[in-house]
Amino acid sequence: MPDQVFSADAGGARPAPPAAVRIAGLWKRFGEQVAVSGIDLELPAGKFIGLVGPNGAGKTTTLSMVTGLLRPDQGTIEVAGHDVWADPVSVKARIGVLPEGLRLFERLSGRELLGYMGRLRGLPGDETDKRATQLLDVLDLAGSQHKLIVDYSTGMRKKIGLAAALLHNPEVLFLDEPFEGVDPVSAQTIRGVLERYTASGATVVFSSHVMELVESLCDWVAVMAAGRIRASGPLAEVRGEASSLQDAFLELVGAGGRDAGEALDWLGGGTAR
Repeated sequence: MPDQVFSADAGGARPAPPAAVRIAGLWKRFGEQVAVSGIDLELPAGKFIGLVGPNGAGKTTTLSMVTGLLRPDQGTIEVAGHDVWADPVSVKARIGVLPEGLRLFERLSGRELLGYMGRLRGLPGDETDKRATQLLDVLDLAGSQHKLIVDYSTGMRKKIGLAAALLHNPEVLFLDEPFEGVDPVSAQTIRGVLERYTASGATVVFSSHVMELVESLCDWVAVMAAGRIRASGPLAEVRGEASSLQDAFLELVGAGGRDAGEALDWLGGGTAR
C-alpha cells in the first residue's frame, strides 16, 4: 500500500493547524543499517499525537533526533518554529522529554530531583518548590518524595520523570513508551495528567506499539514502519473503514497473516520428543 498523508483541511474545510514539529528529509544510518529513511512529517500543535509502529520501526531514533539527543545524517527539524540544531537553546526551553530507558540521579530523592531540575531550568526557587509540590501531589508521589529514586518502582520512576519533564511548563512534551512496564494505577494517573496538559493547548507526542492505548488517547497519529512514515493525520482518517486502529495499522505496515499451525505442528500436547 502506498504511503498516505491525511490533512485536516482536506476538501478545503478548514486550514491545517500550526505545526508543533516540522520534519523534512530526515535520515539516520547506523553503519549499513538505515534506521530513518528520509521522512517528512508535520505534527499539529495542541494535539495528543501518537507515533506508532512495530519494534525497530525507527520511532525512538526519530524522537531522539527531534529532541536534540541524536544528530541526523540529513534533514531539518523545527520544534515550535525553532530549528533543533541551529537554535538548540530555544528548542530545549520549549520541550519536555521522557526518553526510553530513563536514567535519573538515583541518589537524590524525588523532591531533590525536581528542585535540581527546576533550578537547572532557571526557575526561581520558590516557584520550583511550589510546582514540585503540586506535581508530586497530582502524580501520587507526595508520600515518597523524600525516598531515594534508587528505591522507586518502574511506575514511580516514570511518574517522577514526567514531573521533571513538565516542571518548566513546556510547549511540546515528547514521551517514548511512557506506559511500558507501568502498573494500571500509575498508568491512569499519568494519563490524567497528560489529558489535562493537552486540554490547555499544549502538545504531547508519544511513541507506542500498543494500538489500543493510542486509539483511546490520541486524536492524531503517525504510523511508522521500516524507517518511513506510512500514514499520518487525524485518528479517524488514518483508521479509515477499518474496525480498529490495530487493523488499519496491520494493513499499513504490510503484516501478513502468517499461519503458525503447520510450522509449529509439533507444539502442544505436553509430550516431549
